[in-house]
Amino acid sequence: MASYSSFSDMELTALLKKGDHEAFVEIYNRFKAPLYVHAYNKLRNTEEAKDTIQELFTKLWNNRESLTLTHDLISYLYAAVRNRVFRQIERKGLESGYISSIQHTIQSGYNFTDHQVREKQLSAIIEKEIEALPAKMKEVFVLSRKMNLSHKEIAEHLGIAEPTVKKQVNNALKILRVKLGIFVYLIFLLK
Repeated sequence: MASYSSFSDMELTALLKKGDHEAFVEIYNRFKAPLYVHAYNKLRNTEEAKDTIQELFTKLWNNRESLTLTHDLISYLYAAVRNRVFRQIERKGLESGYISSIQHTIQSGYNFTDHQVREKQLSAIIEKEIEALPAKMKEVFVLSRKMNLSHKEIAEHLGIAEPTVKKQVNNALKILRVKLGIFVYLIFLLK
């Protein structure tokens, strides 16, 4: 039998599609060096270029039976390397963006967990202050702010005048602003 090195690219491709491992080895030996140089020229990283070529040939072997070439084998391989390099560069750009975002967040001192804790503390303080309101004022305020009822609906529900509802809500807001203003100041002062 003739040496695989004497076969043309088309003959090797046909044998590869039939699962001939020796044809695959010949294709690998024939094209790995120029494809590596092509990948390295774009990536400027030895390990990434090696990985790109290794992945290309692994995929070539795994998909050998469905391999369809519109041009010659070398054109297909160069295009495949180029596409892999572009995807790798794009992925590196995304990773770099994520890393920059994380670094910026760390450097800016923003701590999401701390923010959540402070938010829960503030919510608890608000609830405590609402509970401390006079009974009727609290009832009107809860119906207004938590149940989202209009002043008219609250007046009908409780059997009181609409101006009374409005006054109760305004008074509750004044009380809460004064009491919560002090707590909010203290929470952010302790930051």
